[in-house]
Order: sequence, then structure tokens, then C-alpha cells
Amino acid sequence: MSEVVLLEVAEGIAWVTLNRPEAMNALSAELRTELDKAIRTAEADETARVIVLRGAGERAFCAGADIKEFVEVASPVEYRQARVPESWISGFDMSKKPIIASIHGFCLGGGVEIAVACDLRIASEDAVFALPETGLGVITGVGGSQRLPRLIGMGQALDMILTGERIPAARAREMGLVTRVVPRTELAEATAELAKRLAARPSTAMAFAKEAIRAALDMPLRDGMRLEVDLLTLLLNTEDRLEAARAFREKRPPNFTGR
Repeated sequence: MSEVVLLEVAEGIAWVTLNRPEAMNALSAELRTELDKAIRTAEADETARVIVLRGAGERAFCAGADIKEFVEVASPVEYRQARVPESWISGFDMSKKPIIASIHGFCLGGGVEIAVACDLRIASEDAVFALPETGLGVITGVGGSQRLPRLIGMGQALDMILTGERIPAARAREMGLVTRVVPRTELAEATAELAKRLAARPSTAMAFAKEAIRAALDMPLRDGMRLEVDLLTLLLNTEDRLEAARAFREKRPPNFTGR
């Protein structure tokens, strides 16, 4: 793994750190490539049950694209072909494990797009969110215009994307952009506590719940209800489901194995 993205797995949690603090973790080409590798490596690691994404340094989770790398594209066709049908953020969508974004400081542009590609978002009180792309003559490029309306509604997404206005953490929570806001000094501890809580739960049930919820964005209700029942049926005879029932009857903590 490159030094611009760090990966550490401990106690069932894969900690992925954007590690360009001198550039507010801006998304250089190298960082994008290495982030994709880190997410896919964490997904493949059987000892990791939860993935946490965070930014190094005091100033930012991620300040978006690295402006220093803004150059004229050699060919619009080549640019598009390099990103369609799969881009560097695709690993987030393919992950079966819960992904938590732990956000502090600036979360701008591509940083917001990374955050909304995660499943859960916890932010410190000093976090600031914005999508400034339209003011630079472009639009979001890795799902911002697609994921954000699904998360906070079309009106709120249009407001953020068209105005580029900076949104403080408290407002982001009101909008549903993040679900938890804590003091800056408590962010690391609160993130670890949330990650440990998820890691302690049955991993197959978590994966199936994630699949069902994400499918709800694209499926008609009738099809989604059928998928939910199908996934539930598959879970009924898993070892973890039976262990949960035994532990409840025996009044003890369950011992889940992921099977």
C-alpha cells in the first residue's frame, strides 16, 4: 500500500486513512488509485468486518480534487472510457461490509462524494461540507449528482450542487447528509465505538441488510419486498442466526462466526 493511503486491520476493523495532510488529503491520481486498492483489500480481508475511512491531519477529511493536477484532457473520449463503466470509487458500491466515513474539518467536492459512497457518516462539530464543482465550470464526477439526491432529496441536492454553499456539521445532520455529530475531541472514540458495535454483529445479516436497503433505491416496492423475503429466508438457518437464538434463551452474549 502506498503512503498516501494507509490501511490497518485490528479487532475486526479495517482503518483506511487518506494520508496527504499537507494537501488536506486532496484526491491526487495516486491517492484515488490507492484508495480503490485499500477498499478492495479490506473487503477481501476475512478478519475485517467493518471498514472505516478517515483523513489524516487536523484540517480536513478530504478537500476534493487536487487542483494542481487540473490539466486539459488529452481526449474527451479517452477520459470517459477510463471511468465508464467502472471508476476508482466502484469498490465502495461492491463492498458487502459496512463502510463508515469519519469526517472532520473540510469535506469538499470529491470528499463529499467519497463520504456519500459510504454507508454511515459520523462528523465532528467542525466539519464543513460543500460541492464547489459548478463554480469551477464542471460537475461532480464520481456519483455526487446520483448519490446525493438519493440521500438527502432532490431539492437539498440541487441547492448544494448549484450554489456550492458550505454546510456546517449541524446543518448536514438536519439534512440527513450525516447521521451523527460529535465534538471534535470525541470523534475518534465515537467512530471506534460505532465500528466495534457493527463488527460485533452477524456479518452475513449485515451484508444482506445492506444489499436490501441499497436495492430499494432502484427496485419497485413489490420487487424489493420479494428480495427482502428471499434474503431473510437465506439467513434463517445460518449458524449466526441459530447462535443468536441460543444466546437469547441462555441469557448470554452471542458468539458470532460469520457463518
